[in-house]
Amino acid sequence: MPPIRFATVPGARIAYQELGEGPTIVSVPPLAQNIEMAWEWRDIASMLRRFAGFSRFIHFDKRGTGASDQAEVNDIDERVDDLRAVMDAAGVERAHLFASSEGGPMAVLFAATYPHRVESLILWGTGPYMAPPDWDADEVAAGRKRSEHFADVWGTPDSFIVDRFAPSLAADPEFRAWHQRYERAAASRSSLRRLIDLMWHMDVREVLPQITVPTLVLHRIGDQPVPIDFGRELAAGIPGAELVELEGDDHFAYAGDMGWMDIMERWVTGTVSSKPPMEPYPSVRIQTLGRFAVLVDGVEVATGEWGSRLARSLCKRLVAARGWPVTRDELFDLFWPDEHDRGKLGPRLSVQLSAVRRVLRGGVVADRDSVRLDLRAATTDLEDLMNATDDRTIAAIYQGEFLPADVYEDWTSPVRDEARTRFVSAARRLADEASANGHHREAAALARRLVATDRYDEDAHHRLIASLRAMREEREAERAYAAYAAAMAELDVTVPPASSIGEPG
Repeated sequence: MPPIRFATVPGARIAYQELGEGPTIVSVPPLAQNIEMAWEWRDIASMLRRFAGFSRFIHFDKRGTGASDQAEVNDIDERVDDLRAVMDAAGVERAHLFASSEGGPMAVLFAATYPHRVESLILWGTGPYMAPPDWDADEVAAGRKRSEHFADVWGTPDSFIVDRFAPSLAADPEFRAWHQRYERAAASRSSLRRLIDLMWHMDVREVLPQITVPTLVLHRIGDQPVPIDFGRELAAGIPGAELVELEGDDHFAYAGDMGWMDIMERWVTGTVSSKPPMEPYPSVRIQTLGRFAVLVDGVEVATGEWGSRLARSLCKRLVAARGWPVTRDELFDLFWPDEHDRGKLGPRLSVQLSAVRRVLRGGVVADRDSVRLDLRAATTDLEDLMNATDDRTIAAIYQGEFLPADVYEDWTSPVRDEARTRFVSAARRLADEASANGHHREAAALARRLVATDRYDEDAHHRLIASLRAMREEREAERAYAAYAAAMAELDVTVPPASSIGEPG
């Protein structure tokens, strides 16, 4: 994730990010978003990386929302100046403006005010206004009541944002839960009420004929929050504007069919690159069985890249939780047991989370109360082991104890025991099958692994000795028996005579 930068405006700082190289695109935000948290959802991350594949892409959170300062939300003309401040801070003289939803009127007004700074307008799912200006008093009252309800359920399980704005993702419970957190991170209820109130008064129809820059209007035909008629009126009012009506019902650009990005790339660059689309995440693999390692696109991350031992330990703890949230309080107590000032611990944890995110190229989902590993962004051998149902698959995945270097950490014990039990059960069944079929070498190899897992496992010792004798490898059988006797002697357990441990089956 690119670093957060800030543009300074009177009374606030505007958070922005930039990524990629090529013609500059500045994305003008919709009603409310959070550019930092947006990277957590793979479809958004994929869209942003696609932008970076053909442009220098800049997006920002307007004041009072997202990662920007929680200052008073301004009217549309002041937000036009905020856009100019972001462009100035990023050193952008001219740019293509990509504006969606409520950001559309703002971008139109900017293009009318500063045409020399706009290469073109690309307007997504928007209109010259956000509330129909021809509504009568009853329609206005009903609309305002719906808006109040919209703000009241924002960020709660009753939120209907996903159903109306991204119906193609509405059946995904993980997206629904994530988006409720995203809503809370994008704007507070009071900020949202102010934004909606301002949105009701947006109307830039008078300036549409003044737009002199090339304009592309993209609009999905089934868009519910902003009907297609809004887009048609917008395109009809701007001289020379090109309207592309797209199939689909999603209002969010990243939801549904993404073929519109080819249209946009051709608009900005004159062509569509032949390179394959970027994956939403690099390949991140976390190994915990037998040793701890993180591999990014097949290359192991060096210890020095973590920045601290705590960051590695934090990553391990999140892997052990298997995608379930770990409370911040638990992490405070685990890593800073002698510090009782919670105000100091929040920033410390944020530093370590940043290091983990940097190594995993994301991969961490955090909110106010807890942190968890994003198992969509990083795979783990532990998760593969726990989800495997075939004995041979289990035996192949299990390459040793879970986090062997952290054996004295209490939080590793339950996971270590469960992983070991799954392997031992599978290996015994496989060894029984191999012995019954006369495959004694395979049975011996499995028995050696069982002994390596637990040197006090009498059954495993017996299996190994019996398999070696079945192969007529008496010297190896004698060594195995001596190791068995030595292990049992540590427990003051008397072993049976070597001659009594015969061929299996």
